[in-house]
Amino acid sequence: MKLTVIAATGRIGRQVLEQALAAGHDVTAVVRNPAALPGPVRVVRADLAAADPAALEAAVAGADAVLSGLGPRSRAEAGIASTGTAAIVAAMRATGVRRIVVVSAAPVSTVASPGRPDPPGHDPGEGLVMGRVLTPLLRAALRGVYHDLALMEDVLRDSGLDWTVVRPPRLTDGPLTSAYRTADGRNLRRGLFVSRADVAHLMLAVLDRPATVGQALGIAS
Repeated sequence: MKLTVIAATGRIGRQVLEQALAAGHDVTAVVRNPAALPGPVRVVRADLAAADPAALEAAVAGADAVLSGLGPRSRAEAGIASTGTAAIVAAMRATGVRRIVVVSAAPVSTVASPGRPDPPGHDPGEGLVMGRVLTPLLRAALRGVYHDLALMEDVLRDSGLDWTVVRPPRLTDGPLTSAYRTADGRNLRRGLFVSRADVAHLMLAVLDRPATVGQALGIAS
């Protein structure tokens, strides 16, 4: 399969890239700093905070799917996910590419946005402590980050593309286990953490699952 991996030097993007190459896929990596990504892969330089449409179109043209690990690395970078994803969507429309899988975050299931103004007060998959205490605390602490991710999900819902969103809880640098749990449209009870390697594994796995198109998937160890 011909894949384009966005933010391929990020902590999730690098996992997607490595697993895709190990599986024999033909991969194009979109990165801010090409020097940070040596190896047998086509590299396209693009700063998704102010993307060059021509560069992004060249990166996605002919791809069977786009996988994006784009997201803010700090509160100061809030806005990159929605702005960058809008640029990716525009490039995909221009080149006729339809399939995209992106990473969001578990707390976004209860974050309001213009396209989803009345989300549930607590996620139906979460238990009492997580849904009523921990998730609200996280939302308050990282309000800008989660609002950005909620806007990113709006961009995808309005895109007309074949999108899937993966919403992990706290991310770790643990190994690939393939033993994670998933749920359609909700988070998972006692879903406190998951490794970035397992998130990348799910992102690649859903490419062969048409039922995940138009879905937000919860994932947790």
